[in-house]
Amino acid sequence: MKRTRIGAGVVLAAAAMLLAACGSGPARGSGTTATPSPPPSATDSPAGHGLHGSSTPAPAAPLREGERFVTAKMPAAYTPEPPDGGTDVYRCFLVDPGLGDADAFLTGTQFTAQNSDVVHHAILFQVSSGQIAQVRKTDAKDPGEGWTCFGDSGIGDAAWIGHWAPGADEVLLDPKLGYPMPKGSALVMQVHYSTLALDGKPSGSDQSSVRLRVSSDARTPLMTTLFSAPVELPCTDREKGPLCERGAAVADVGERFGDESAIQVGGLLEGCSGGKPRPGPTQHCDIRSPGSFTLHALAGHMHLLGRAIKVELNPGKAKAQTLLEVPDYNFDNQALQPLPKPVTVKKGDTIRVTCTHDATLRAQLPLLKNLPPRYVVWGEGTQDEMCLGIGVASAAS
Repeated sequence: MKRTRIGAGVVLAAAAMLLAACGSGPARGSGTTATPSPPPSATDSPAGHGLHGSSTPAPAAPLREGERFVTAKMPAAYTPEPPDGGTDVYRCFLVDPGLGDADAFLTGTQFTAQNSDVVHHAILFQVSSGQIAQVRKTDAKDPGEGWTCFGDSGIGDAAWIGHWAPGADEVLLDPKLGYPMPKGSALVMQVHYSTLALDGKPSGSDQSSVRLRVSSDARTPLMTTLFSAPVELPCTDREKGPLCERGAAVADVGERFGDESAIQVGGLLEGCSGGKPRPGPTQHCDIRSPGSFTLHALAGHMHLLGRAIKVELNPGKAKAQTLLEVPDYNFDNQALQPLPKPVTVKKGDTIRVTCTHDATLRAQLPLLKNLPPRYVVWGEGTQDEMCLGIGVASAAS
């Protein structure tokens, strides 16, 4: 992915609909609509902290003027086998969307997880025609279908153009907005597989697909903005074990996902708190914007210990705004929330992302309660955590 780091925040020069999901019906003010999901039932895990959603997508909304549907599917079935006794696999697959030789804009995506028992999330990356040969080389070097790609596409620069997570469904954007798909483009589909819910049973194979809503008409290009903060969540007073020591927990993240993942833990601290860990349930990061852009929608992403997430613009100043507030986070309902009206972020403005996690949930959740307790830091695994604000944005007018 092409990234520009803002302290601990990341701006991706790409188009995306990360965590596009349900809402309370048609969104107002931004021209974005989403198919609503039902609220969690009383039998769900605490605070709706489950893991996998239904693999059956809601019926598609009718095509709008100039649009057509294109379905792209993983080239072959893949059976996830987590390395080193772990429970998480990030696997990427080259997918031909069959868009032809004309430029197009992506105006909606609807991902279908074929094996919802193991599909944790999926991200779509657009790669140019000039990158495809290198992508095939990367694929050929890794035995089996696809290639390992913790954190991103595993191939360098790639534009992030779509995403699915539990509770998500197709999102329709304002017809004036779209995600660029230059002629000859292909897709890299990154799928995060988690076998945590299987309790040692065989995972089975998966061959997920995505339906793209595309148009050849010109659109205002969109990009994704990511605002991240550290996670420094100690074990509870009732928990004991070697991974309750922070250094051991960071090293364990590196062993499971590679050195870059362990390095990222320190990078977040450098950008947000001067490199000093501040253990506790609530963490935040103030991110200075290096340029101007317009935000159209926001979402928050954490894992199973997440309780609340908030994104603010210029906190503590006269014209401070709360852009996103999710006081009761539900992993199974990760919603993209359109802003009442687009908000322009100016160069030098501060965006603060704040997350609260709850270590006591570990003992309550069936997926986590039998795992060794740990000091939780930022990591790609389901038992690890994240603190991420995700914005859909365009260049400032």
